[in-house]
Amino acid sequence: MQTEARVGVMVEGGGGGGGGGGGLNSSHVDGGARKLAHQSQIGTVSQLLSGGVAGALSKTCTAPLARLTILFQVQGMHSDVATMRKASIWREASRIVGEEGFRAFWKGNLVTIAHRLPYSSVNFYAYEQYKKLLKKVPGLENHRDNISEDLCVHFVAGGSAGITAASATYPLDLVRTRLAAQTNVIYYRGIWHTLQTITKEEGVLGLYKGLGATLLGVGPSIAISFSVYETLRSLWKLHRPDDSTVLVSLACGSLSGIASSTATFPLDLVRRRKQLEGAGGRARVYKTGLFGIFKHIIRNEGFRGLYRGILPEYYKVVPGVGICFMTYETLKKLLADTTASL
Repeated sequence: MQTEARVGVMVEGGGGGGGGGGGLNSSHVDGGARKLAHQSQIGTVSQLLSGGVAGALSKTCTAPLARLTILFQVQGMHSDVATMRKASIWREASRIVGEEGFRAFWKGNLVTIAHRLPYSSVNFYAYEQYKKLLKKVPGLENHRDNISEDLCVHFVAGGSAGITAASATYPLDLVRTRLAAQTNVIYYRGIWHTLQTITKEEGVLGLYKGLGATLLGVGPSIAISFSVYETLRSLWKLHRPDDSTVLVSLACGSLSGIASSTATFPLDLVRRRKQLEGAGGRARVYKTGLFGIFKHIIRNEGFRGLYRGILPEYYKVVPGVGICFMTYETLKKLLADTTASL
């Protein structure tokens, strides 16, 4: 934004001279316009690149905890009550190492990166674009310093961006869940084999199982995450403007992750279970809609069943979201500095 403003000033200044330099001023304007278009293109690429790399790095760093979360979330589908009561993070982690090897913590990480690169790119880029559009809405364009107005913009832009990104990349998310949920019996072998098997056994619509629960959860989740992050960062910068950008991004990103995970975890759990319906040729567990699944879980596992796996999720989300926002802000700044020097 600062680069574009500087170019705009140069163009304006060029047009303000006397009539004798008309040809020179015109060339300055054309040059400025070309430079603005070039930098706008680089700005789009930098947003996509920053978002994609931030998401992939974050997911790779927290992959072991992400797999533990998924395994806990789906336990209630095929485990009895006694088995679920004995479950603990340490016991499950020990089982993975003993039965599958240490590398199994990153099972499905390749598809996670394949999903996260486009997902995060679309998410961050769409967020920036929705934010620009919303600030042009009558009644919002003149209130940019108003915290409540800004919070509304960040919330709506974040939710819309999350829904856009989730819809565009959903089949890869489903593949990732099925690969990560496998333990001793290997039914799916890699990304392409999983896509082929699901399409063959469950039809093309099988690639979108659980999309409804995903969109219901991801909209509020991303909305809360972005709005809490932006609000905390603005307040922090207001009171402590000299603090490190990395520190601010890590702290605010972690707190925003905790807030969004707590609010939307039950929907995420239902989404995972819907994604695994019929996986590996197993019989369907849930024969009702979204609300029927909630009732089934509460009846058989209690209200706590809706938060099965929340502890590894917290352990994952604090560093994960912090790393994601920190990497995004750092890369965006580095690429903006590079763009400015071109």
